[in-house]
Amino acid sequence: MATQQPANRPANPRFSSGPCAKPPTWNLEALSGAALGRSHRAAIGKDKLKAAIEGTREVLGIPADYKIGIVPASDTGAVEMALWSLLGARGVEMLAWESFGSGWVTDVVKQLKLDAVAKTAEYGELPDLASVDFTNDVVFTWNGTTSGVRVPNGDWIPADREGLTICDATSAAFAMDLPWDKLDVTTFSWQKVLGGEAAHGILILSPRAVERLESYTPAWPLPKIFRLTKGGKLIEGIFTGATINTPSMLAVEDYLFALDWARSVGGLEGLIHRADANTKAVADFVEMRDWVDFLAHDPATLSNTSVCLKFTDDRITDGATFAKAVAKRLEAEGVALDVGAYRDAPAGLRIWCGGTVETSDVEALMPWLDWAFEAEIAAL
Repeated sequence: MATQQPANRPANPRFSSGPCAKPPTWNLEALSGAALGRSHRAAIGKDKLKAAIEGTREVLGIPADYKIGIVPASDTGAVEMALWSLLGARGVEMLAWESFGSGWVTDVVKQLKLDAVAKTAEYGELPDLASVDFTNDVVFTWNGTTSGVRVPNGDWIPADREGLTICDATSAAFAMDLPWDKLDVTTFSWQKVLGGEAAHGILILSPRAVERLESYTPAWPLPKIFRLTKGGKLIEGIFTGATINTPSMLAVEDYLFALDWARSVGGLEGLIHRADANTKAVADFVEMRDWVDFLAHDPATLSNTSVCLKFTDDRITDGATFAKAVAKRLEAEGVALDVGAYRDAPAGLRIWCGGTVETSDVEALMPWLDWAFEAEIAAL
């Protein structure tokens, strides 16, 4: 029986997993104070870049002795800088359970040509974390953006590890409690949880990572855009606002607004609460239906940002076609934009539930999933 269209619609249909929804109070006027047409090396530019760095430290609770740098090319640039600058000093273990983690395996094995141990898992699962050898450097994503599966905590990482931990936290930072004492290198991009503008990344280094940089020289040449040291010493300017290349001061202003908004909702604790509430709205919906489930197999590993769903109805014979049709139908109605699964992921839907999304919008979307599913089933 076909379901009638729901009466309510999400006020904001933007559920993309990147770039993500802007903070609810955002408007163009928020960028009116941007240092446009000015050098980022002028006092006003330096002050804003430093404010972005220290605001990141404040909201995320990053230790005072950790270095925070603004780097080019979004999270990808930040991860690549870490891989090319730090790996090769000892063995490497790569953990991957979705497309972005798999991409880092490719870079390390095929581009850097390191004899790395790759521990992988299928979409929906995690590799065996208990088997990781921390005498090696360990590279992993905290949250699988394309699988909706995250590591549950940092308990599996020993405090007395010999190697470095290099963590891609791009869809986890500002939505999950990251244990900084367990992370030596952490990266993320502004475009994810805080809904910032794209193209800029954040690179966070622990004292152990700085020690590695200053005591180890990779065997391969480093492009200028990857260089973090000069004369065997860390280039401190990168971590005080003197960026490697010219940043967009408009994007910096946008990030400063997002940090202010984050403070207004209770900082990290408030952001986590908002993301958890959004995910619960989806979980309550899934629990009451037998045709949909989370891609994550273990509830303890369920992401509270990139929530991935799969269709489980036996009447569906072509999962990819069906899922695309549902996503297209939702977009045509203007109730959910960009909610199709990532191109390399199993067929399904991916609903961003980070803190910039209002829970009322997630709740309003859920009946539309019923409607779109029933409409496509009827069309089979």
